[in-house]
Amino acid sequence: MTTTGASRMRDGPAPGGPGIDDGLARRNAVVLAGAQALGGANPAIIISLGGIVGQQLAENDALATLPVSLLNLGLALGTIPAALVMRRFGRRTGYVLGATIGVVAGAIATLGIAREAFLLFCLGTFVAGFYGAYVQSYRFAAADTASPAFKARAISWVMAGGLVAGVVGPQVVILTREAIPGAPFAGSFLAQGGLALLSILVISQLRTPPVPPPRPAGEGPARAGRPLRTIVRQGRFVIAVCAGLVSYGLMSFLMTAAPLAMVGCGLPIETAALGISWHILAMFGPAFFTGRLIERFGKETITAIGLVMIAVAAAINLGGLTVAHFWGGLILLGVGWNFGFIGATAMVTDCHRPEERAKVQGANDFLVFGSVAIASFSAGKLLDVGGWETLNWLVFPPIAVALALVALQARDKRLSAA
Repeated sequence: MTTTGASRMRDGPAPGGPGIDDGLARRNAVVLAGAQALGGANPAIIISLGGIVGQQLAENDALATLPVSLLNLGLALGTIPAALVMRRFGRRTGYVLGATIGVVAGAIATLGIAREAFLLFCLGTFVAGFYGAYVQSYRFAAADTASPAFKARAISWVMAGGLVAGVVGPQVVILTREAIPGAPFAGSFLAQGGLALLSILVISQLRTPPVPPPRPAGEGPARAGRPLRTIVRQGRFVIAVCAGLVSYGLMSFLMTAAPLAMVGCGLPIETAALGISWHILAMFGPAFFTGRLIERFGKETITAIGLVMIAVAAAINLGGLTVAHFWGGLILLGVGWNFGFIGATAMVTDCHRPEERAKVQGANDFLVFGSVAIASFSAGKLLDVGGWETLNWLVFPPIAVALALVALQARDKRLSAA
């Protein structure tokens, strides 16, 4: 075998090729699903324990949820740097760096608990958010070499890895919470770093296409592609971002407040925790078939169904304060997020050329996870001020706007195809 041939097997399609290889896309989707299963446990552990540890370490109980909010803030702030790193050095190198950041984050959080230093623990969860920024882009990487027909399914496969993460994270907490004597839960965050270390072995198996070379003068745009400001002004990009922002932002908004609302209504903590477990299963379980549904019915249709489900979840929450209402709302909220977010992600992949993917996807994630950070910071306060009912009424206006935009794009696609 020639050196050139071996290189192509390692790195994907040759620079001059079309870059579409569904066989490679399938292989990468499996690798990325494994990395998602490990990396997705990172936020699961912090969301499960951040408030509890914060309550133990913070002098002011009002700051107990700050570690979780800082995770979301770090994720939002990390999206653009992660995109720049991957644009310059490629996906695989970027993901190895991201996992290394995850190892460091786990060590910092562990040290913060061992020293009973709240600010140091908060720094650890904030840095973990930067690792999360890389993990969140796994779904885009799965589509890099996929044909248009296979993109949605490849994204869906990677998101299915989150189902495993939803199981791995809580189990890690249970098995390691007393691993370090005298420092409850420090072992859980040490294990968080260990999972990130293990993910390096998995993600190193990724075979990514090379960074597109500059095109000769007069034959199209340079490697950087069109200016970002030109791309983000596209109507279809605005609609895709809006759908993703509303799907993820409202899911985070209700999910963050739901356990507090359940406990506030007199339900036991175990009931609230189990409700979140069902919610996580509902978030990632449908990913095994969401891609095929998108292939069958279209991105806009599945995205719209997801948005409607989120609205129905809010309506269920408004119907009563029983366990059935809370759990039913959380389960439907999870499925709605899956359809809405995977559909919106697939819509974003239609908005850029190969040489533009890193900056466009980074801009999308910055906007989406910026909204998640805001939702996380505001949910607790709004619940305290306005109550659970007010929170659910606030869901309907953004859903209506997003649905109208998605319906408009679907109509335009039908007219252009006619």
